Amino acid sequence: MPPVTTFTVADDHPSLQGHFPGQPILPGVLLLDEALRAVETADPASRLWRIGRAKFLKPVRPGETLVLQHERLANGTVHFTVASHGELVAEGLLEPARVQG
Repeated sequence: MPPVTTFTVADDHPSLQGHFPGQPILPGVLLLDEALRAVETADPASRLWRIGRAKFLKPVRPGETLVLQHERLANGTVHFTVASHGELVAEGLLEPARVQG
């Protein structure tokens, strides 16, 4: 079973101010940040990632509890999903970043 991270979007999260007035939704970049954090926590040795693909399927509202799962694939990429109440709200792929040097 893939690793699972559960988190709740705080009603007073600073990113909700102005995004959008009267109808606050969590910016997708924060879902990506949570996915990166979960992958790095599970495997601290792998620290450099790039976003290969991200789809945001449903708005996330303040107070929602989200379940994030991720799985490393055979080619080294990581597939992640984020769900709320059993419904997928985001999914994507993280790819190992190539360091130039």
